[in-house]
Amino acid sequence: MKEIFAAAGVHGWVHARCFGCTGETGLGADESVVLASTVKVPLVLEFGRQAAAGQLDPADRLRVTAADRLGGSGTAGCFDDVELSLRDAALFALSLSDNTAADLLFDRVGRDNVRSLVRELGLAQTRIIGSPRDIVQTMADDVGARDATEFAERYAELSEEQVFALRALDPAHTTRSTPRDMTRLLLLIGQELAGPPEVCRWLRGLMGRQLNWHRLTAAFPPEVTVWGKTGSLLNIRNEIGVTEYPDGTRYAVGVFTRADTLTQRLPDTDHAIGEAARWAVEHLEHKENCGR
Repeated sequence: MKEIFAAAGVHGWVHARCFGCTGETGLGADESVVLASTVKVPLVLEFGRQAAAGQLDPADRLRVTAADRLGGSGTAGCFDDVELSLRDAALFALSLSDNTAADLLFDRVGRDNVRSLVRELGLAQTRIIGSPRDIVQTMADDVGARDATEFAERYAELSEEQVFALRALDPAHTTRSTPRDMTRLLLLIGQELAGPPEVCRWLRGLMGRQLNWHRLTAAFPPEVTVWGKTGSLLNIRNEIGVTEYPDGTRYAVGVFTRADTLTQRLPDTDHAIGEAARWAVEHLEHKENCGR
């Protein structure tokens, strides 16, 4: 795995675990990493749990206005106002990594409730400071900008040194976790222990509809089903997911990378994420009691 990341020119952290036993493998599995958009998985999980408990109506409508748009894919990049349901916002947050949809879901389900969820699930090294807009606001604050809009206007003038110093890119000062915590989350979702079984199945379905096929999924043959979630922020490229083989074996994998460049398109890094995940799964040491 070190060689895979070195060839791509990035730093990498990995953890993989088997669903059928306690077998695992990893590289820096307990080191803190920036979650970026992979935080949308516990967010949507909490939304699903609240909906199942009758605490909110998934059909309730949201209106996305110009003031809400953060930029990016989905409603986050629309020119005009958009109306959609809470459950469609959840779909957009996971399938398109829609930042504005995630912001509005954070507002509805509550940041503290998402934090309570990760504690309940035993994700001891996971810390959530807020929504995507909250993360962008820390970036604006770090460079003396008033808000996300002014930060976007000034970004092109920032030096690499200024960008790399942003708190949003430092696990010690932003939403963070570890590869091991994230594979635990995936394991609980896959085993339907992270919430009501129907919620876990629904969440897996949404993660299976993700439109980003160029990281984990690209490294596995077509007969292997993958449900996952990417995360990207400036020089950060991640993906967490579960690979399901035709024989019924399943593996939870989390891969996190950091580049020393701000180049937006990094196909070698995307490829390395998938290759590292596949290598970890194929070299995982199973225990004698493995039920695979």
